[in-house]
This record gives sequence, C-alpha cells and structure tokens, in this order.
Amino acid sequence: MLPPMSPRALARRAFANPWLLLSMTCLFWGGNVVAARSAIGEISPLALVTGRWAIPCVILGFTARRVFMADLPVLRPHWPRIAFMGLIGFTSYNTLYYVSAHYTEGVNLSILQGVTPVYVFLGAWLLWRTPIGPWQAIGCLVTLLGIAVIGSKGDLTSLAALTFNRGDLGILLASVFYAIYSLALPGRPKASPFGFFFALAIAAFLSSLPLFVFEYAAGAMFAPSFKGWMVLLYVALFPTLLAQVFFIRGVELIGPGRATLFYNMTPALGALLATVFLGEPLSLYHIAALALVIGGVTLAERLGRK
Repeated sequence: MLPPMSPRALARRAFANPWLLLSMTCLFWGGNVVAARSAIGEISPLALVTGRWAIPCVILGFTARRVFMADLPVLRPHWPRIAFMGLIGFTSYNTLYYVSAHYTEGVNLSILQGVTPVYVFLGAWLLWRTPIGPWQAIGCLVTLLGIAVIGSKGDLTSLAALTFNRGDLGILLASVFYAIYSLALPGRPKASPFGFFFALAIAAFLSSLPLFVFEYAAGAMFAPSFKGWMVLLYVALFPTLLAQVFFIRGVELIGPGRATLFYNMTPALGALLATVFLGEPLSLYHIAALALVIGGVTLAERLGRK
C-alpha cells in the first residue's frame, strides 16, 4: 500500500495535470452562470463587476507583487493596450454578462456564449485575412445554426420571425467583446503570464469604477445580502482568479491550441449547472442547440486545423 501523500505533494501533482486544471477552469466558468442568476436581487450587477476585480487585485497584491514589479518595465510601455484589453475583455464583458442574466435563462446564457470562438475565426479573417478553410466555414455555420435554434425555440420553420430577448442579445454582444480581447492577446507584452494578468486585473478594476459610480448615482445600487456577498466571493475567487491561474498553467503544459479546445466544455457545464442548481428546464431544443454549438466549434478547431 502506497503511503499517503502530503497536501503539498497532492497540490503539486494536481498543478502538473493539465486535464484536471483545464476541466476545473471550465467548471468554474460554467458556475458563473449560476452565480449571475443567483445574484439577481442580492447584489447590483455593477457592484458585482467592480468587486469581482477588486478582490483579485488585493490577493495578487500580496501574492504576485514581486512578479508584477519585475515585469513593470516591460508592461509600462503597453499600458494603453492593457487598459483597452481590461476594459473590453473583462469590464465590458462582465457588465453585459451580469446584466443579461436578468433577462434570460441560465441555460441560454451558457449556450449562447459558445459562439465566441466563431467570432474569433471571423475577426481573424477580417483583421489579418487568416484563411478560413472548408471545415472551419462549416463549423461556423453549424454553430450559428445552434444559435438560431435558441432564437426560434427549436422551431426552425419560424426563422422568419426569429426573436431574441434582451438577455440573449446582451450575451451575444458580450461574446463579441471577449472575442476582441482574444484577438488582442497575441500582441500582448512579453511579460510573465501572472504579471500580465495582474496588470489586466488592475485595468479591469479601474475601468469598472465609473460604472460603479454611475450605478450608485442612478440609485440602482443596494447593499448586498449575505447571499450577494457569497456570490461575489465565488466569482472573484473561482471564475476570476483560480480559473485564470489554472488556464495559464494549462496553456504552459499543453499549449494554447489544445487548451482552447477545453473551452467547448463551458457551455455544456453551464447548462447542466443551471439545470441542477437553478431548477431551469433543459428542453430538447436546448440539447440540440448545445450539440450544434459545441459540434460546430469542434469541427472548426480540430478538422479546420488539419
């Protein structure tokens, strides 16, 4: 019988396992759907956005300060780019995400965010004329068909009267912002991943402050309930801090191409968690849309690369 491993040894082994790290990342991101819906009436959305980045900034200030200071000479000339990426990819995306949760179901929220890789394919073609192969084109069309299934609630004969509610449209727009952030990543400063993420977190926190002030001035802010504080702690620690650290480590271990494929798990896990924890119905058309969205992205990424 093998002797029991110490907690530190177990943590080291887990941190060397990319499949575990990336699966946990997608689980945390999927759980953000439950958090977004649970936050309604418990904490105001813009306070949630600001708090989501304030807490990681404090934690990173204690744990990654030396790394950040060592990277500062590399980061300083790129502050305009970093500020833009933090504003678009984190603040704008998060704001639309949490506001959209007030108007659509968590299952829809999960599935519709799966369109992000399609936006990235199209954006890369528009910006750099990156070739789109036949399988990538087919994958994009299949994914868009999945979005149409959501809009038509499974009745594709009514496509002429296709309608999306405000929440559906909000998450589709939020995915555009995250795609822009993703397209900006290849040109990021050559700093360490943790120093760069700390800089992005600072940019996201600072760019969220005007929205926080606006919500307060408009009288839309209210004191978080105990449940609201728990939601804030969850989104700050798990989808924000730990998920990003795990994703960075996963990319280090197996590379960005293989790591990106794990993103396809997020819509499926989010839909499942919304069904289990929020009691939302998972209709046949949701399952069909989920299969089309994930299948389309997988076709584009796996066969398209070949």
